Amino acid sequence: MSLLVVGLSHRSAPVSVLERASLSADAKVKLLHDTLAAEPAAEATVLATCNRIELYADVDKFHAGVAELSTLLAQHSGVALEELTPYLYVHYEDRAVHHLFSVACGLDSMVVGEGQILGQIKDALALGQELHTAGRLINDLFQQALRVGKRAHSETGIDRAGQSLVTFGLEQLAGHAVPVGEWAAGKRALVIGAGSMSSLAAATLARVGVAEIVVANRTAERAERLAEILVASGTGVAARAVTMGAVADELTRVDVVVSCTGATGLVLTGDDVARAVEGDPTLPVQAGPEGRDPAAGPADGSAGAGRDFAPGTGDGLRAAAGGPGAQALAVADAEVVARLVAAAEAGRRLADAGAARTIAPAPAATGPDGCPLGPDAPAGDGRSALTGVDATSLELHGTWADQGEAAAQRQPRRTVRSSVDAAAVRLALLDLAMPRDIDAAVHRIPGVRLVDIESLAEASADAPMAADVDAVRTIVADEVAAFGAAQRAAHITPTVVALRAMAAEVVAMEVARLDGRVPDLDERQRAEVTQTVRRVVDKLLHAPTVRVKQLASEPGGAGYAEALRELFDLDPQTVESVSRADAADPKNDDDPGRAS
Repeated sequence: MSLLVVGLSHRSAPVSVLERASLSADAKVKLLHDTLAAEPAAEATVLATCNRIELYADVDKFHAGVAELSTLLAQHSGVALEELTPYLYVHYEDRAVHHLFSVACGLDSMVVGEGQILGQIKDALALGQELHTAGRLINDLFQQALRVGKRAHSETGIDRAGQSLVTFGLEQLAGHAVPVGEWAAGKRALVIGAGSMSSLAAATLARVGVAEIVVANRTAERAERLAEILVASGTGVAARAVTMGAVADELTRVDVVVSCTGATGLVLTGDDVARAVEGDPTLPVQAGPEGRDPAAGPADGSAGAGRDFAPGTGDGLRAAAGGPGAQALAVADAEVVARLVAAAEAGRRLADAGAARTIAPAPAATGPDGCPLGPDAPAGDGRSALTGVDATSLELHGTWADQGEAAAQRQPRRTVRSSVDAAAVRLALLDLAMPRDIDAAVHRIPGVRLVDIESLAEASADAPMAADVDAVRTIVADEVAAFGAAQRAAHITPTVVALRAMAAEVVAMEVARLDGRVPDLDERQRAEVTQTVRRVVDKLLHAPTVRVKQLASEPGGAGYAEALRELFDLDPQTVESVSRADAADPKNDDDPGRAS
């Protein structure tokens, strides 16, 4: 066995990298075809979920395999290899088996113990079988991973250590004040997408007691089918299907949105969500996410219209250049502001976007944290923060703010992406897609609460580990040892079969020679002599072949097959032909149903 896995996950890479590296259905197909076309790989499959992208392959050369698989991942994900490499991990042979079994048991999931990963592993196996890229090793490995995962869930309480990503996300939306069932009771929900994750989300929402579920999907038939299933589920939920064009209208009517599509761009923009909650009389006037009054200024979407200046959007900066909020920026350098506006409208990352954030006073000349604007920088909203700031300080602050933001991203914030009190939430959004479906900037909109993959990762970092996790780890360790032993034993089986075939051929030759020397033997005598010779040969070979299988199943036992071939001068081509015949035996074909 020369199993190799190269991949990245939420544990090794930031969400922004995972988003960009996500693989479409076509990309997965092309990746597998190209992997098999590469010299080191004999078989392969890919496990691609919201939180991980892993390429599994049987390779004959480790270093060449790592280089080839890494290059292929970068090529098909669209992320440059030099950018992707720092986030990649590599597992080989038994460590690769241990990794997949741990993943199957939910030990490597964002929410420990979640069971949805089993369905994703089954899909990865089915894809390899459909494309004929999964051979004996991949089939055995993934089939066993499914069995190990099911064993962990049935024999331990690992389910108590975590929930499905959907349930965990709803708990984060509800907050810690009330149970999910109490929070969800009577609410209206919109589910965008009709795939496996969206279907799970819809079923979970129905189970926790929402009153109505609206399903939106690009394929109307799938949305209608999911709605029919929900109505027939016996939960009492009302369900209906709508087109994607009706999502904007539905946003104004629902309380909860769960989105998980395969779209490569945003499904819900900040403007979509802002329009949905705009003018809602139930929203209190409250402090925004950075301490300012969201109702301050005009309500037309210009600066101070109840939204913060969000990097990547031009609304506030256009106002700064000439809108109603321009007077507050009169002292700022015109060229710097113009550059900011141009960058915002072009959709580029703003290196000095931090200048539009609230800047807290600092006791030192540059602040204890090194902010170049110093202690005299005014507190308050983003517009007053720019007043009186020269161009050099503004750009210096932009660099400082970006560095601080990057540092903050490396530290778990342990909060959902919203500062809105659960009681004041007008619209609760759960984004389970990768790449994201919902603009991350919507958490700045008053009355909106957003939970996405990134915030779930931060929240799950503090989730308590159940004692059952140790029991699952023991199961994984035992299963890895058993799988490795079985694979090593299977590796020597063709050699043993070839040895016995050679012995049978020798017996047949000697019996034929005996017929020539003693032609007077009758059939009964000839049969007795033949049987005697065969018994002698079998007894001589029995102990060595049983023992060599035992030795080969132990770590480091791979050399026994070679020793057996050398000792008995077995033809390597004969051994290989036995291996091919064994693989082609219909009794050994892998039944796709075993993955269920």
